[in-house]
Amino acid sequence: MNLDDEKILLALRLLVEGNSLRSTGRISDLDINTLMKLLVKAGEKCEKLMGRLIVNVPCRDVECDEIWGYIQKKESHKLPTEDNTIGDAYCFVAIERRTKLILNFALGTTTDIFIEGLRAATAPQRFQITTDDFEPYVKAIQDTLADRCDFAQLIKVYGQEPGEEHRYSPPAVLEALPNPIMGDPDPARICTSIVERQNLTIRMQMRRLTRLTNAFSKKWENLWAAYCLHFAYYNFCRINKSLRVTPAMEAGITDHVWKLQDLIA
Repeated sequence: MNLDDEKILLALRLLVEGNSLRSTGRISDLDINTLMKLLVKAGEKCEKLMGRLIVNVPCRDVECDEIWGYIQKKESHKLPTEDNTIGDAYCFVAIERRTKLILNFALGTTTDIFIEGLRAATAPQRFQITTDDFEPYVKAIQDTLADRCDFAQLIKVYGQEPGEEHRYSPPAVLEALPNPIMGDPDPARICTSIVERQNLTIRMQMRRLTRLTNAFSKKWENLWAAYCLHFAYYNFCRINKSLRVTPAMEAGITDHVWKLQDLIA
């Protein structure tokens, strides 16, 4: 793009730190249409980077979850004539518990395709995988990862918030029940807390996923590009507070903290 490098980096830095497109445009003095093109191009580069480097990664514990978002409008508000690019958009995420590395993510696709991508990202050695009680995980993992993983689900039982509170806050978790599915999973390692904490991180640092705002995505390709940029930045550029290095460094994929310009070089 015919833009000054400093403006490009400033705009992307604002986006990965939770600013909306319009606030980023006001600060960087860039038109919103230019920003959207920049986001898509940066997302394409980050997608290729992740696909090239996050492969054959040794793992011990993998946690999977889904992040809810929507494009243009929520599913309940869709008209019968509107296509599948509008409405609820779930993003599958797989994270390695020890290194905090995002191994794979997939937007608006089937569980089978997501798990196939996870197989490509992990080394052919045995590891344990934990998911929530989303039923399609069972067949997908049994078909694709039976030779290399022990599998369990963590089933959470929720209470009902009184009055109108349930509209603005999640219900209380009454109990979490481990449910071994395949192999011999260690009960002490059946956990989804790390991937759920990552869900909080992305909602705080990707403006279009912040609840109760008008910053939601209007196009599928923009939401996908924002996910690619966020996860690449999270893996390679953002130092994890508990690890004191980036997840990619902890996983042995790189030996230094990347700068934002390295992602889009």
